[in-house]
Amino acid sequence: MLTLFLQAQPGGSSPMMLIMMGVMFVGFYFLMIRPQMKKQKQEKNFQETLKVGTRVVLTSGLHGRIAQIQDDGLVIETLSGKLKFEKAAVSREMTEARFGDKAKTADKADKKEIETEEKK
Repeated sequence: MLTLFLQAQPGGSSPMMLIMMGVMFVGFYFLMIRPQMKKQKQEKNFQETLKVGTRVVLTSGLHGRIAQIQDDGLVIETLSGKLKFEKAAVSREMTEARFGDKAKTADKADKKEIETEEKK
């Protein structure tokens, strides 16, 4: 019986083989391609919603606050000064893990400080 399964069919590829290939492609799509596309979309939306004064963590591990938003990047204010980075360098996951809800409340406090400095 086992020898029957191991023998190749002379007619070429069987319909069962085509069905298995289709199932594998659908599996790859739902397990690998679709989640990656969803993650890229979330990352892009996060980068588009960045505002001045938001505390962020870059992919390199640098912590800072956004000082300026430009067409080609961001100016991040750190303890050592201001540095320019690409928007893609800001990591959504590390920022949320580091600051979480504190980032939102800290952003409001920073905005109040900025407004009072501008009034002076």
